[in-house]
Amino acid sequence: MATIADFFHWLAAKRGYNFSIFYDRFDGTQFLYGIWTTIHLSFFCVLLSVLFGAIGVWLQRSSFEPLRWLVGAYVGFFRNTPPLVQLYFFYFAVDPVLSSALGVKGGLLSNYGWALLVLSLYAGAFNTEIFRSGIEAVPKSTCEAAEALGYTPLQIFRHVTFPLAFRVSFPAMTSNLVNLIKTTTTAYAISVAETLYVANRIWSDQFNVFEMMNVVWVVYLVLVGLFLAFMTRWEKALRVPGFGRSK
Repeated sequence: MATIADFFHWLAAKRGYNFSIFYDRFDGTQFLYGIWTTIHLSFFCVLLSVLFGAIGVWLQRSSFEPLRWLVGAYVGFFRNTPPLVQLYFFYFAVDPVLSSALGVKGGLLSNYGWALLVLSLYAGAFNTEIFRSGIEAVPKSTCEAAEALGYTPLQIFRHVTFPLAFRVSFPAMTSNLVNLIKTTTTAYAISVAETLYVANRIWSDQFNVFEMMNVVWVVYLVLVGLFLAFMTRWEKALRVPGFGRSK
């Protein structure tokens, strides 16, 4: 019985559909590495963006006005400029200047490091505003009750305000994080070997653009679908009866 590799080799030879990643070990290994890079880049970007969003919304509530202005400038910069431009700006402009000033040879961060940082900051700016809208939906009486019990402002934020705001913000945050996963394809522009970059390298050698673009489309459909399934289950687990959405 023919193996999967034999079938795809026959498909390329007889039908002209060249899915080389399924019968060529070198191409297949490259592509799996690209998918793995996309997965862990997306994973750490999601974690960092949520962290940046939480820190950002906490600093927005500071009584120190310059700090609030600084957060506003961060949110405005990353929300109002394209992520691809941000990647180019930090990788080709900021990195050489900082490296020269600090005397660091070979760049302050790798291309992967800059992609991780910039994309996390980009999504974190949106998460800051998403969490802010969630905090505004938390009843003031809840915070006043916590204050009456002797909670400090930080304790109120950590144990009362933010947990409730997180639940309210969950659908909007999920949409932002889905967009973030799709935006990791822009890391291709600074030579991060993620899925699209590796696919481009393969179709440049094999001349199978049609086949590889269809495979890339399926890969992202599966990755985003799995992420959405996880987030949906998590949202249901965090739901507080009578708070937030009614359904």
